[in-house]
Amino acid sequence: MFNKFIVAVFLLSYAQFSAAHDPGLSSTDVIIKAQGVDAKITFSVQDVEALVPMDSDQDAEVTTAEQDAAKPKIAAWVQQGVQLTLDGQVVQPSAAGVVSFDEQNNAHIEFHYLQTPSKQLQLQANFLSKLPAGHKQFVTLKNEAGQGIGEKMLSQADNVITQAFPVAATSNDTETPTASTFSDFLLLGIEHILTGYDHLLFLFSLLIVTHSFWPAIKIITFFTIAHSITLGLAAFNVIDIPSSIVEPLIAATIIYVGVENIVRGDHPKGRQWLTFFFGLVHGFGFASVLREMGISSMETGILLPLFSFNLGVELGQITVAAVFLPIIWWLHKKPLIEPKLTPVCSILASLAGAYWLIERTLLS
Repeated sequence: MFNKFIVAVFLLSYAQFSAAHDPGLSSTDVIIKAQGVDAKITFSVQDVEALVPMDSDQDAEVTTAEQDAAKPKIAAWVQQGVQLTLDGQVVQPSAAGVVSFDEQNNAHIEFHYLQTPSKQLQLQANFLSKLPAGHKQFVTLKNEAGQGIGEKMLSQADNVITQAFPVAATSNDTETPTASTFSDFLLLGIEHILTGYDHLLFLFSLLIVTHSFWPAIKIITFFTIAHSITLGLAAFNVIDIPSSIVEPLIAATIIYVGVENIVRGDHPKGRQWLTFFFGLVHGFGFASVLREMGISSMETGILLPLFSFNLGVELGQITVAAVFLPIIWWLHKKPLIEPKLTPVCSILASLAGAYWLIERTLLS
């Protein structure tokens, strides 16, 4: 009965397992100057390619030449999806957008508008309706000196940011964007861990062997410290590992922990150090979220998004652990279930990890 229950849960979750991360994140940086408005919109190349195919020869590999050939189509698609209104009038860029690609697998599209707002600026991201339902767009508004004057996380349900001019210099007005950024990235971190099924399965595989509070706390703490380190290093571009390497490694960590659970059984010694080492790998996976939004390349404001996003990840992680750990410990106390609990769950976790590994290597 227990085996059938676990298999049923696994099969019901299988459809979600194939989408181990958020449906998409991007950013827009708007600079209001005396000579006009500059807008820089950043997407992950994967998001762009879903709507503007770049692999013209369909050999599953996009070359530099293919990227260059796709630039006019990318600029046109983004321009059609962005509506900038200055002082009540919809304006168009002075020229076609300039498209560039960076080493973090991002595409940047830059536009220049000749008009400067004197009363109001409104930006509407209509392209969000063409992207997956959960896609988010983080917009920052800055003056010519690079100081932030407004910011907002856009979604399909709320795809407009509006800023009045002149910008009030009261303390309340200057604190509002900071509070908004903190809450936006806090919620983003919570959402990322709750929908990051590979990260959750890795944590579950580590915790399934625990029988009490302190061993679990030790594992969670070491995982937290490790991924916080690499999240920070990656966000500040101190270490840069491509997602094509990180994502298969994350899948491999799940396979390894599952197999170790089966071979070594409950209470494997040194589990916290294994957790720390593999947690470093998962931290690079978390950092990919900020990279997709272009946050790692922003000249200002990276500390607050980084801190609040990481805090959100921890809150989500602690919440999940608080729900499942009492269930795990209760099952370990059942004589009929306890002998099968760790092996069965670990086999299923390893199978899911193997599926992700194949998907992210041979099928990518």
